[in-house]
Amino acid sequence: MRQVVLDTETTGLSPSDGHRIVEVGCLELINHIPSGERFHRYVNPERDIPEEVVRVHGLTLDFLSDHPVFADFVEEFLAFIGDAPLVIHNAEFDLAFLNAELKRLGFAALESERCIDTLMLARKKFPGAPASLDALCKRFGIDNSGREKHGALLDSELLAEVYLELLGGREPGLTLTSAGTKAAARVATTVKPQREARPHAPTEAELAAHAAFLARLKDPVWES
Repeated sequence: MRQVVLDTETTGLSPSDGHRIVEVGCLELINHIPSGERFHRYVNPERDIPEEVVRVHGLTLDFLSDHPVFADFVEEFLAFIGDAPLVIHNAEFDLAFLNAELKRLGFAALESERCIDTLMLARKKFPGAPASLDALCKRFGIDNSGREKHGALLDSELLAEVYLELLGGREPGLTLTSAGTKAAARVATTVKPQREARPHAPTEAELAAHAAFLARLKDPVWES
């Protein structure tokens, strides 16, 4: 099973305000495990980048002006993702930017139905808990110490690990919420701790009373 983990960095919050993509990072998963195949591009946004956004991802226009525009690699990007499901954290955001770029170039939009939104998965699994990528890395003990700033490829790598944990870890089909495990847990709670046997040896009086009782029996079976 092939899936693609995807992330973008942008010049702002909405393509409807004229903001553009400045970085694309993709990571291939085969059966939920990274295969080593990646797609990564810095993108010349052909516009200015607000200073407050630069502080988030560290990508300046001076740096990006030497990199290709989205049109230069769009076909290579589409070939890499193919028809694979896309694993994205807050898919609505990234999809809006990608589809704005694709529409501008006359390509068909990416359908939301093919996206697996890890933000929604996390909110469903941990209702009310923080669900940012950093928060999920902390929850699952994933090392994100290198994430001083946001980066599309780095965030895709971290998201691949988070996604695996959201599925249940290295063996997604084996979870602690399975019916069999719940039943076993219920049985386990009914098992009482074993106690040492207590001696109950009969007294002399009890032995005499027992002998007298047996003497009153007529034709006992053990004497036939």
